[in-house]
Amino acid sequence: WPSIYVGIDVIVNQETPPHLDKVSAPSLLDLLVSLGTHDAQFHVSDLSFIFGYQPGTMIYLAGKLLHHSVPKWEKGERIALA
Repeated sequence: WPSIYVGIDVIVNQETPPHLDKVSAPSLLDLLVSLGTHDAQFHVSDLSFIFGYQPGTMIYLAGKLLHHSVPKWEKGERIALA
């Protein structure tokens, strides 16, 4: 299907260490979608923010500019589309 994004990553039950997105354009926002049954949190360390990342959450982020991560969560299955 037509998309402004060059690729989609599917992340299943994996912690995501702090990182910058290498292939993203600094002038565009990345879309992250949280699915599953988990209780994870989304960290943006450069801003010292921690967001709830419950299933159904959508986050737009300048992933090439801001370090972000999803640390280990307590329960449930996590699926993320990034």
